[in-house]
Amino acid sequence: MRLSTDDIRDRVEALAPWFHNLDLGGVQTAPGHFLGDYPRMKWRHFAESIPADLTGRSVLDIGCNAGFYSIEMKKRGAERVLGIDSDDLYLNQARFAAEVAEADIEFRNLSVYDVAALGERFDFVIFMGVFYHLRHPLLALDLVREHVAGDLMLFQSMQRGSSRVMAVAENYPFSEEALFDDPDYPRMHFIEQRYADDPTNWWVPNAGAVEAMLRSAGFAILDHPEAEVYLCRIAAPAMPGAAVYPDKGDTP
Repeated sequence: MRLSTDDIRDRVEALAPWFHNLDLGGVQTAPGHFLGDYPRMKWRHFAESIPADLTGRSVLDIGCNAGFYSIEMKKRGAERVLGIDSDDLYLNQARFAAEVAEADIEFRNLSVYDVAALGERFDFVIFMGVFYHLRHPLLALDLVREHVAGDLMLFQSMQRGSSRVMAVAENYPFSEEALFDDPDYPRMHFIEQRYADDPTNWWVPNAGAVEAMLRSAGFAILDHPEAEVYLCRIAAPAMPGAAVYPDKGDTP
């Protein structure tokens, strides 16, 4: 039985606060979002870069929050969609949103560091809005590449600093120091305490660091449709054998 507008509104209020502003049967979950109609307003900038038909494909949404992207993937025909997050409030929101959307989506409480426990690879991995919240971001990329990425990955990270991507040589002599003063050189900005009142904002890369880290972990950039968004395909890591993969499960 479909829920009435009043029932949906009551559930939305009970599950507040929401970070994703979803339209659930005409009820907006976060109409006063400080970023506007988020994440839909961001989604419009790169939606066309993603296959319009995901029929028969599997999708893993890492850090799914309230499930906006998981639901969008189901709308495109994905056969299996799994959303993971480490916050039960977000997962409860996502389950309710999927119920209202009548979308068959599984949601599980799981950290990106534990994705090997899933024991399967996915045709399409969504890894958005998570990277800068991690104390060990490159490890997370390595784990995604090693254990769950089967083909494509949609990646996003907040960026600060230079938006230019410089050509970096394979090697430099020990005496080279000026290079590290160049704002275009790949760099990660470390946040010891808070940024935007959020204690989980740990690392913020510039554009050069994002692209270098993706390559290092074994992802080739296919498209860059929006300032912070990259569509990638699995490839050989830039330095094979350099990554470390904690034993969290078996991958076929």
